[in-house]
Amino acid sequence: MADSTAPQYDIIIVGAGMVGAAAACLLAQSNLSKKIAPFKIALIETSVATPFDAGRFDPRVAAITEKSRQILADCGVWQAIENLRVSPYLAMNVWDAESTGRIHFDCHDIHLPNLGHIVESNVIVDMLLEKIATLESIDFICPATIHEYQEDQGMITVEMDDGRRISGSLLIGADGGNSKVRDHFNFECKQWDYQHEAIVATIKTTKPNQQAAWQRFMPTGPLALLPLNNQGDLHHSSIVWSQQPSIAEGLMALDDKQFCGELGRASEHCLGEVTSVSRRYKFPLRQNHAVDYVLSGVALIGDAAHTIHPLAGQGVNLGFADVAALAEEITRARMRDIDIGDESILKRYQRRRKPENLATMAVMEGFKNLFSADQLPLRLLRSLGMSQLDKMTPLKNKIIKRAMGL
Repeated sequence: MADSTAPQYDIIIVGAGMVGAAAACLLAQSNLSKKIAPFKIALIETSVATPFDAGRFDPRVAAITEKSRQILADCGVWQAIENLRVSPYLAMNVWDAESTGRIHFDCHDIHLPNLGHIVESNVIVDMLLEKIATLESIDFICPATIHEYQEDQGMITVEMDDGRRISGSLLIGADGGNSKVRDHFNFECKQWDYQHEAIVATIKTTKPNQQAAWQRFMPTGPLALLPLNNQGDLHHSSIVWSQQPSIAEGLMALDDKQFCGELGRASEHCLGEVTSVSRRYKFPLRQNHAVDYVLSGVALIGDAAHTIHPLAGQGVNLGFADVAALAEEITRARMRDIDIGDESILKRYQRRRKPENLATMAVMEGFKNLFSADQLPLRLLRSLGMSQLDKMTPLKNKIIKRAMGL
């Protein structure tokens, strides 16, 4: 039975990463223009996040689209993020290792100041948590490990390992690709392993990054170099190098000098020589999609609902879009005096987000399969297609605007 003596909240959010913390911020402030009572929110996180350190780059970065930038602005944190450290990118260069195919995207072609921003994950989380500390309607519970969930009479009670218990009308799972909320409530998932692993790190190069993103597609996996900017120093980039497990293991075993040499060759020295590399991290690539994002009283957002290949850096942007859609539906329900945990309300969020997420996942899967194919006819098709698309400026601009969420 749910504990009626436990502190009562409207919303309990599990997971205070970028997506979960953004959900708390946006929901806590959704009453400001709607003339409704503010939501009382509990935000639960198992571990303290690694704080921002101006002396080093976080190897985990996000390619923030214009749509996501606006969501972070609505959270009240974008200006603070800009003041801390962001790296706008003005162009994107994509080329095929097995052909002459190449595409160049430029912000000037669409009359915008940039194509997006590369932001370190801990910068976003730090600024969101700073904002949360100023919002009286949010209780941040960290560190805390959840022991169990109990459901009764439209309420969900969360019991933590230290004995604390809280209850809420709506539980939001924002606890990542290995979501325990998703597992506990038996959400059915469709998933598969890409049989690839991604290596992430920060590098320094002899040539500046030109405030451009660089991506080379190879049969063994794509390599992305994302520009970083440290007070005007443009010689750093964040890498995401997808490789077959055996190759990734070999790359991780190299010393720094050897790794820099291999990376320089793989990138065709587009930024000159790679002179240094930070600590490297490796993680498996899997795709996972919940058949349903919601059930009565429970909603999944971000990687808890869907994880995709990091090919185009869209994962966190899909998560932020989830946040915006769910916040709108919950706020509309509150304005109409409808239970925010009602499954019919939550399914409105699912209907808005599931088709877009599935479409993005399908496009990423198609790109991955196309560029990993080694048959000569497909290589020729890729080369011709990329070369022709690069000449079709209106279509190319439409594609990049779509990717930016515009």
